[in-house]
Amino acid sequence: MIHNIARDVEAFTSNAFLVSPGERGDHGADGRTVLVDAGANFDAVSHLDGDIDHLDAVVLTHTHPDHVGNVDSLRGRFGVETWGFDASHEAVDHAIADGDVVRIGTDEYRALHTPGHAVDHLCLYAPDSGVLFAGDLVFAGGGFGRTDLPGSDRATLVESIERVVETVGSDVQVLHTGHGPSVVDDPSGALELALQAARTR
Repeated sequence: MIHNIARDVEAFTSNAFLVSPGERGDHGADGRTVLVDAGANFDAVSHLDGDIDHLDAVVLTHTHPDHVGNVDSLRGRFGVETWGFDASHEAVDHAIADGDVVRIGTDEYRALHTPGHAVDHLCLYAPDSGVLFAGDLVFAGGGFGRTDLPGSDRATLVESIERVVETVGSDVQVLHTGHGPSVVDDPSGALELALQAARTR
């Protein structure tokens, strides 16, 4: 079960996807309750209390402030550790390297280092279910991550999108993005559209 706890938040925040192995986030032997990105500028703890009583991990697609602002409050409430590409960042407790496999919910996700928007950007893809967490690499409607920020680069972003397109092909079933709506209708087409746009804009 995947639920964006930031869906109705009006403050500036990333999406924050709660992935749980069963109803109401019940802990199961075969799954882990994980928050993909922490969001910022809203009370993430209150959005989780009542739905879950624990978190196994927070996995970060990257460490821009809108994705990590709630990390400290989540650590305080759930005693949870965070995972991301750059373990030297204060918001990241443990590193996820390119190609590592991370268990989120009941699926095994392959981590893809996809810089361009941020040097520490990761996408996470589960081949068995076809679920892709794309962070700020691409968005619905052919959008793609900003490349006017420190550490960002358009050519590198294009290469990262190309890598994701090659990795997931037509097998991707749902695309969860760092901002805006998830894509459940032709997510592979949305990836191709974003790639074309990033190459030409």
